[in-house]
Amino acid sequence: MTEAILEPDLPIIDPHHHLWDLRAMLPMFPEPRHRFLETLVPVAHYTFEQFHADVTSGHNIIASVFMECGAFYNAAYGEALKPVGEVEYVNGVAARSASGLYGDTRLCAGIVGHADLTLGSAVGDVLDALKAAAPNRFRGIRHQGAWDADPDVLGSPFHAPPELYRDTKFREGFAELGKRAMSFDAWILEPQIPDVIDLARAFPDTPICLDHCGTPLGNASYDGRLEERFDTWSGNIRELASCHNVVVKLGGLAMHNCAMPERGPAAGCGSEELAQLWKPYIETCIEAFGPERAMFESNYPVDRWGATYPVLWNTFKRITADASADEKAALYSRTAARFYDIEEVLA
Repeated sequence: MTEAILEPDLPIIDPHHHLWDLRAMLPMFPEPRHRFLETLVPVAHYTFEQFHADVTSGHNIIASVFMECGAFYNAAYGEALKPVGEVEYVNGVAARSASGLYGDTRLCAGIVGHADLTLGSAVGDVLDALKAAAPNRFRGIRHQGAWDADPDVLGSPFHAPPELYRDTKFREGFAELGKRAMSFDAWILEPQIPDVIDLARAFPDTPICLDHCGTPLGNASYDGRLEERFDTWSGNIRELASCHNVVVKLGGLAMHNCAMPERGPAAGCGSEELAQLWKPYIETCIEAFGPERAMFESNYPVDRWGATYPVLWNTFKRITADASADEKAALYSRTAARFYDIEEVLA
Protein backbone atom coordinates (compact mmCIF):
# COMPACT_ATOMS: atom_id res chain seq x y z
CA MET A 1 0.00 0.00 0.00
CA THR A 2 1.50 3.31 -1.15
CA GLU A 3 0.09 6.61 0.07
CA ALA A 4 1.21 10.21 0.08
CA ILE A 5 2.61 11.08 3.52
CA LEU A 6 0.27 13.29 5.52
CA GLU A 7 1.79 16.14 7.57
CA PRO A 8 5.34 15.06 6.68
CA ASP A 9 6.98 17.68 8.92
CA LEU A 10 5.18 16.71 12.15
CA PRO A 11 7.87 15.51 14.62
CA ILE A 12 7.21 11.98 15.89
CA ILE A 13 8.79 9.90 18.62
CA ASP A 14 7.93 6.25 18.09
CA PRO A 15 7.77 5.07 21.72
CA HIS A 16 7.18 1.38 21.14
CA HIS A 17 9.01 -0.85 18.70
CA HIS A 18 11.00 -4.08 18.81
CA LEU A 19 14.21 -5.43 17.33
CA TRP A 20 14.74 -9.16 17.03
CA ASP A 21 16.07 -12.10 15.09
CA LEU A 22 13.64 -14.98 15.49
CA ARG A 23 14.99 -17.13 12.68
CA ALA A 24 16.80 -19.50 15.04
CA MET A 25 13.79 -19.70 17.37
CA LEU A 26 10.99 -20.44 14.90
CA PRO A 27 11.93 -24.12 14.37
CA MET A 28 11.52 -24.64 18.12
CA PHE A 29 7.76 -24.09 17.87
CA PRO A 30 5.81 -27.16 16.70
CA GLU A 31 3.58 -27.12 13.66
CA PRO A 32 0.91 -26.02 13.21
CA ARG A 33 2.03 -22.77 14.78
CA HIS A 34 -0.46 -20.52 16.53
CA ARG A 35 -1.67 -17.66 14.33
CA PHE A 36 0.04 -15.06 16.54
CA LEU A 37 3.40 -16.66 15.84
CA GLU A 38 2.60 -16.95 12.16
CA THR A 39 2.08 -13.18 11.98
CA LEU A 40 5.72 -12.75 13.00
CA VAL A 41 7.22 -15.10 10.41
CA PRO A 42 7.37 -12.46 7.63
CA VAL A 43 9.38 -10.21 9.97
CA ALA A 44 11.44 -12.87 11.74
CA HIS A 45 14.51 -10.72 11.12
CA TYR A 46 13.99 -7.10 12.17
CA THR A 47 17.06 -5.24 13.33
CA PHE A 48 18.68 -1.86 12.67
CA GLU A 49 18.53 -1.93 8.88
CA GLN A 50 14.88 -2.96 8.67
CA PHE A 51 13.68 -0.48 11.29
CA HIS A 52 15.81 2.33 9.87
CA ALA A 53 14.23 1.73 6.47
CA ASP A 54 10.76 2.03 8.01
CA VAL A 55 11.42 5.20 10.02
CA THR A 56 12.95 6.91 6.98
CA SER A 57 10.04 6.03 4.68
CA GLY A 58 8.45 9.47 4.78
CA HIS A 59 7.21 10.48 8.23
CA ASN A 60 9.36 12.73 10.42
CA ILE A 61 10.48 10.20 13.04
CA ILE A 62 12.96 12.05 15.25
CA ALA A 63 13.55 9.33 17.87
CA SER A 64 12.31 6.00 19.16
CA VAL A 65 12.01 3.94 22.33
CA PHE A 66 12.85 0.24 22.20
CA MET A 67 10.46 -2.15 23.93
CA GLU A 68 11.64 -5.51 25.28
CA CYS A 69 10.68 -8.59 23.30
CA GLY A 70 12.83 -11.42 24.67
CA ALA A 71 15.45 -11.06 21.94
CA PHE A 72 19.25 -11.23 22.14
CA TYR A 73 19.25 -12.68 25.66
CA ASN A 74 22.64 -13.85 26.91
CA ALA A 75 22.26 -17.26 28.56
CA ALA A 76 25.83 -17.06 29.88
CA TYR A 77 24.62 -14.49 32.43
CA GLY A 78 22.26 -16.98 34.09
CA GLU A 79 18.48 -17.20 34.11
CA ALA A 80 17.73 -14.01 36.05
CA LEU A 81 20.30 -11.82 34.30
CA LYS A 82 20.01 -13.08 30.72
CA PRO A 83 17.72 -10.13 29.70
CA VAL A 84 20.74 -7.87 30.22
CA GLY A 85 22.00 -9.17 26.86
CA GLU A 86 19.03 -7.61 25.10
CA VAL A 87 19.73 -4.19 26.63
CA GLU A 88 23.41 -4.45 25.74
CA TYR A 89 22.52 -5.21 22.13
CA VAL A 90 20.00 -2.38 21.85
CA ASN A 91 22.37 0.10 23.47
CA GLY A 92 24.79 -0.73 20.65
CA VAL A 93 22.07 -0.05 18.08
CA ALA A 94 21.39 3.28 19.79
CA ALA A 95 25.07 4.17 19.67
CA ARG A 96 25.16 3.32 15.96
CA SER A 97 22.21 5.61 15.33
CA ALA A 98 23.64 8.39 17.52
CA SER A 99 26.81 8.43 15.40
CA GLY A 100 24.95 10.56 12.89
CA LEU A 101 26.10 8.39 10.01
CA TYR A 102 22.53 7.26 9.32
CA GLY A 103 20.73 10.58 9.61
CA ASP A 104 19.31 12.69 12.41
CA THR A 105 16.81 10.16 13.81
CA ARG A 106 17.85 8.87 17.23
CA LEU A 107 16.79 5.23 17.29
CA CYS A 108 16.46 3.60 20.72
CA ALA A 109 17.05 6.89 22.54
CA GLY A 110 15.19 5.20 25.39
CA ILE A 111 15.33 1.50 26.24
CA VAL A 112 12.74 -0.57 28.12
CA GLY A 113 14.07 -3.97 29.11
CA HIS A 114 12.71 -6.99 30.95
CA ALA A 115 13.21 -8.33 34.45
CA ASP A 116 11.25 -11.09 36.16
CA LEU A 117 9.43 -9.22 38.90
CA THR A 118 8.29 -12.50 40.48
CA LEU A 119 11.83 -12.72 41.87
CA GLY A 120 10.58 -10.31 44.49
CA SER A 121 13.09 -7.98 46.11
CA ALA A 122 15.93 -10.01 44.56
CA VAL A 123 15.04 -8.44 41.20
CA GLY A 124 16.79 -5.30 42.40
CA ASP A 125 20.13 -6.77 41.34
CA VAL A 126 18.74 -7.42 37.84
CA LEU A 127 17.41 -3.88 37.56
CA ASP A 128 20.79 -2.50 38.56
CA ALA A 129 22.52 -4.67 35.96
CA LEU A 130 20.10 -3.49 33.27
CA LYS A 131 20.78 0.11 34.17
CA ALA A 132 24.53 -0.50 34.10
CA ALA A 133 24.25 -2.00 30.61
CA ALA A 134 22.81 1.26 29.22
CA PRO A 135 23.28 3.94 31.89
CA ASN A 136 22.21 6.83 29.67
CA ARG A 137 19.30 5.13 27.93
CA PHE A 138 17.69 2.49 30.17
CA ARG A 139 14.38 3.75 31.53
CA GLY A 140 12.33 0.86 32.90
CA ILE A 141 10.92 -2.59 32.29
CA ARG A 142 8.00 -4.41 30.82
CA HIS A 143 6.83 -7.65 32.37
CA GLN A 144 3.92 -8.65 30.18
CA GLY A 145 0.87 -10.10 31.90
CA ALA A 146 -1.32 -11.01 28.91
CA TRP A 147 -3.59 -13.95 29.75
CA ASP A 148 -7.03 -15.20 28.83
CA ALA A 149 -9.05 -18.29 29.73
CA ASP A 150 -9.15 -19.05 26.01
CA PRO A 151 -5.62 -20.23 25.09
CA ASP A 152 -6.33 -19.59 21.41
CA VAL A 153 -6.32 -15.83 21.95
CA LEU A 154 -2.52 -15.68 22.10
CA GLY A 155 -1.24 -19.21 22.04
CA SER A 156 0.32 -20.90 25.06
CA PRO A 157 3.91 -19.66 24.46
CA PHE A 158 2.76 -16.07 24.95
CA HIS A 159 0.36 -16.43 27.86
CA ALA A 160 1.46 -15.11 31.25
CA PRO A 161 0.08 -16.63 34.47
CA PRO A 162 -3.44 -15.44 35.36
CA GLU A 163 -3.64 -12.34 37.58
CA LEU A 164 0.13 -11.88 37.46
CA TYR A 165 -0.10 -8.18 38.36
CA ARG A 166 -1.97 -9.02 41.57
CA ASP A 167 0.59 -11.63 42.69
CA THR A 168 2.29 -10.85 46.01
CA LYS A 169 5.78 -11.77 44.84
CA PHE A 170 5.34 -9.78 41.63
CA ARG A 171 4.38 -6.71 43.63
CA GLU A 172 7.35 -7.18 45.91
CA GLY A 173 9.51 -6.98 42.80
CA PHE A 174 7.45 -4.10 41.38
CA ALA A 175 8.29 -2.06 44.48
CA GLU A 176 11.94 -2.17 43.44
CA LEU A 177 11.10 -0.04 40.39
CA GLY A 178 9.96 2.82 42.57
CA LYS A 179 13.17 2.75 44.57
CA ARG A 180 15.07 3.37 41.34
CA ALA A 181 12.69 5.85 39.66
CA MET A 182 12.04 3.38 36.85
CA SER A 183 8.88 3.12 34.76
CA PHE A 184 6.71 0.11 33.99
CA ASP A 185 5.04 -0.85 30.71
CA ALA A 186 1.96 -3.06 31.09
CA TRP A 187 0.85 -5.32 28.28
CA ILE A 188 -2.36 -7.13 29.10
CA LEU A 189 -5.55 -8.06 27.24
CA GLU A 190 -8.74 -6.02 27.43
CA PRO A 191 -10.50 -8.08 30.15
CA GLN A 192 -7.43 -7.58 32.38
CA ILE A 193 -7.50 -3.78 32.52
CA PRO A 194 -8.87 -3.97 36.10
CA ASP A 195 -5.60 -5.68 37.09
CA VAL A 196 -3.67 -2.62 35.91
CA ILE A 197 -6.09 -0.32 37.74
CA ASP A 198 -5.45 -2.23 40.96
CA LEU A 199 -1.68 -2.16 40.41
CA ALA A 200 -1.65 1.57 39.68
CA ARG A 201 -3.61 2.33 42.84
CA ALA A 202 -1.29 0.16 44.92
CA PHE A 203 1.78 2.02 43.57
CA PRO A 204 0.59 5.58 42.87
CA ASP A 205 4.13 6.99 42.62
CA THR A 206 5.40 4.57 39.97
CA PRO A 207 4.88 5.68 36.34
CA ILE A 208 2.91 3.05 34.40
CA CYS A 209 2.14 2.92 30.69
CA LEU A 210 -0.75 0.85 29.37
CA ASP A 211 0.34 -0.57 26.03
CA HIS A 212 -1.84 -0.94 22.93
CA CYS A 213 -5.03 0.77 24.18
CA GLY A 214 -5.40 -2.21 26.52
CA THR A 215 -5.52 -4.68 23.56
CA PRO A 216 -9.19 -4.94 22.54
CA LEU A 217 -9.92 -8.50 21.43
CA GLY A 218 -11.64 -9.68 18.28
CA ASN A 219 -10.19 -13.14 17.66
CA ALA A 220 -10.73 -16.70 18.89
CA SER A 221 -13.66 -16.75 21.36
CA TYR A 222 -13.93 -12.95 21.01
CA ASP A 223 -14.53 -13.16 17.26
CA GLY A 224 -17.24 -10.71 16.24
CA ARG A 225 -17.58 -9.29 19.78
CA LEU A 226 -15.73 -5.98 19.52
CA GLU A 227 -18.92 -3.94 19.46
CA GLU A 228 -20.46 -6.03 22.25
CA ARG A 229 -17.46 -5.45 24.54
CA PHE A 230 -16.76 -1.81 23.65
CA ASP A 231 -18.66 -0.28 26.59
CA THR A 232 -16.89 -2.55 29.08
CA TRP A 233 -13.53 -1.68 27.54
CA SER A 234 -14.24 2.07 27.50
CA GLY A 235 -15.50 2.04 31.10
CA ASN A 236 -12.31 0.37 32.27
CA ILE A 237 -10.19 2.81 30.25
CA ARG A 238 -11.89 5.77 31.91
CA GLU A 239 -11.44 4.20 35.34
CA LEU A 240 -7.76 3.60 34.66
CA ALA A 241 -7.37 7.21 33.51
CA SER A 242 -8.38 8.32 37.02
CA CYS A 243 -4.99 6.94 38.15
CA HIS A 244 -2.73 9.90 37.44
CA ASN A 245 0.45 7.83 37.36
CA VAL A 246 -0.77 6.04 34.21
CA VAL A 247 -0.36 7.02 30.57
CA VAL A 248 -1.65 5.15 27.52
CA LYS A 249 -0.12 4.13 24.20
CA LEU A 250 -2.34 4.63 21.19
CA GLY A 251 -1.67 1.76 18.84
CA GLY A 252 -1.28 -1.98 18.74
CA LEU A 253 -4.66 -2.16 17.05
CA ALA A 254 -3.20 -3.72 13.89
CA MET A 255 -2.33 -6.90 15.82
CA HIS A 256 -4.33 -9.88 14.61
CA ASN A 257 -5.79 -10.31 18.13
CA CYS A 258 -7.77 -7.10 17.66
CA ALA A 259 -9.16 -8.08 14.24
CA MET A 260 -8.87 -4.49 12.98
CA PRO A 261 -8.29 -5.56 10.16
CA GLU A 262 -9.15 -9.23 10.22
CA ARG A 263 -6.73 -10.10 7.45
CA GLY A 264 -2.98 -9.55 7.06
CA PRO A 265 -0.05 -9.29 7.15
CA ALA A 266 0.31 -5.78 5.68
CA ALA A 267 -3.14 -6.47 4.38
CA GLY A 268 -3.22 -3.62 1.91
CA CYS A 269 -5.74 -1.64 3.95
CA GLY A 270 -5.50 2.08 3.41
CA SER A 271 -5.32 4.66 6.17
CA GLU A 272 -8.90 5.83 5.58
CA GLU A 273 -10.24 2.33 6.19
CA LEU A 274 -8.04 1.78 9.24
CA ALA A 275 -8.95 5.17 10.70
CA GLN A 276 -12.61 4.18 10.72
CA LEU A 277 -11.78 0.95 12.58
CA TRP A 278 -9.43 2.50 15.15
CA LYS A 279 -11.00 5.89 15.72
CA PRO A 280 -13.49 4.86 18.46
CA TYR A 281 -10.70 3.30 20.52
CA ILE A 282 -8.12 6.02 20.03
CA GLU A 283 -10.53 8.89 20.57
CA THR A 284 -11.88 7.26 23.74
CA CYS A 285 -8.33 6.94 25.11
CA ILE A 286 -7.47 10.54 24.26
CA GLU A 287 -10.69 11.82 25.83
CA ALA A 288 -10.05 9.79 28.98
CA PHE A 289 -6.35 10.48 29.48
CA GLY A 290 -5.88 13.78 27.64
CA PRO A 291 -3.11 14.45 25.11
CA GLU A 292 -0.50 14.99 27.84
CA ARG A 293 -0.95 11.38 29.00
CA ALA A 294 -1.34 9.68 25.63
CA MET A 295 1.19 8.81 22.92
CA PHE A 296 0.96 7.21 19.50
CA GLU A 297 3.06 4.07 18.94
CA SER A 298 3.93 1.89 15.96
CA ASN A 299 4.31 -1.44 17.80
CA TYR A 300 6.47 -2.42 14.86
CA PRO A 301 7.08 -4.90 13.41
CA VAL A 302 4.12 -6.68 15.10
CA ASP A 303 1.59 -4.22 13.67
CA ARG A 304 2.92 -4.84 10.19
CA TRP A 305 0.20 -7.51 10.24
CA GLY A 306 -2.33 -4.83 9.34
CA ALA A 307 -0.44 -1.77 8.11
CA THR A 308 2.79 -0.66 6.53
CA TYR A 309 4.77 1.89 8.54
CA PRO A 310 3.77 4.88 6.37
CA VAL A 311 0.10 3.86 6.35
CA LEU A 312 0.13 3.32 10.12
CA TRP A 313 1.16 6.91 10.86
CA ASN A 314 -1.13 8.27 8.14
CA THR A 315 -3.97 6.51 9.96
CA PHE A 316 -3.15 8.22 13.24
CA LYS A 317 -2.87 11.59 11.50
CA ARG A 318 -6.30 11.16 9.92
CA ILE A 319 -7.78 10.50 13.36
CA THR A 320 -6.18 13.66 14.79
CA ALA A 321 -6.83 15.88 11.77
CA ASP A 322 -8.92 18.30 13.85
CA ALA A 323 -6.57 18.41 16.85
CA SER A 324 -4.68 21.60 17.66
CA ALA A 325 -0.96 21.97 17.01
CA ASP A 326 -0.28 21.74 20.75
CA GLU A 327 -2.39 18.58 21.10
CA LYS A 328 -0.55 16.98 18.20
CA ALA A 329 2.81 17.91 19.72
CA ALA A 330 1.82 16.09 22.90
CA LEU A 331 0.37 13.01 21.21
CA TYR A 332 3.17 12.50 18.70
CA SER A 333 6.25 13.45 20.71
CA ARG A 334 5.97 15.41 23.97
CA THR A 335 4.23 12.78 26.10
CA ALA A 336 6.68 10.09 25.01
CA ALA A 337 9.68 12.36 25.58
CA ARG A 338 8.53 13.21 29.08
CA PHE A 339 7.49 9.69 30.14
CA TYR A 340 10.71 8.09 28.91
CA ASP A 341 12.91 11.05 29.92
CA ILE A 342 14.34 11.70 26.46
CA GLU A 343 13.31 15.33 26.15
CA GLU A 344 16.74 16.19 24.74
CA VAL A 345 15.58 14.80 21.37
CA LEU A 346 13.05 17.64 21.15
CA ALA A 347 15.73 20.33 21.35
